[in-house]
Amino acid sequence: MNIDFSKGDGLVPVIIQHYATKTVLMLGYMNEEALTKTQADGKVTFFSRSKQRLWTKGEESGNFLLLKSIEVDCDNDTLLIQAEPVGPTCHKGTDTCFGNADASGFVHQLQRIIEDRKANPSEKSYTTSLFEKGINKIAQKVGEEAIETVIEAKDDNDELFLNESADLLFHYLVLLTAKGKSLEDVEAVLKSRHQS
Repeated sequence: MNIDFSKGDGLVPVIIQHYATKTVLMLGYMNEEALTKTQADGKVTFFSRSKQRLWTKGEESGNFLLLKSIEVDCDNDTLLIQAEPVGPTCHKGTDTCFGNADASGFVHQLQRIIEDRKANPSEKSYTTSLFEKGINKIAQKVGEEAIETVIEAKDDNDELFLNESADLLFHYLVLLTAKGKSLEDVEAVLKSRHQS
């Protein structure tokens, strides 16, 4: 990459995009040193204009941005980084610095909540209770919800169909998590089929 750092007094704007949902997460700035550190560590590092130093996103909160790819724009003075966020991106606790993620991003957010329930069980959590019952019960629950979704699809009640569809999707996400897999893994398979 031939990046022109001279236009912005050694800094270039960096747009951070969620690698899976393509949601824009935030805007930051990098100098050459921040870019080099990002590429070496795999965690997005900016040059903080207020602190006047390098700043790795998540260095205090643990909400890192894990590097997936870097692209430079046609004028070589702006970067687009696709990243996997670990936790909320914004210091205000939202998924993006532009408010909450759109509806397409919510399923990915729900997946993160389910993963957290697995890692940090809670006695009051229905999701935790599913993990405690084991993979066979989780798989059985997905089967039950699939049958209920099919039954409702044959009727004319859209509300019941959508509710059963939501139940199916939720339990499928639990099953994916129980198997150590994610929506991104499924998306990768779909993309490979689409290309062939």
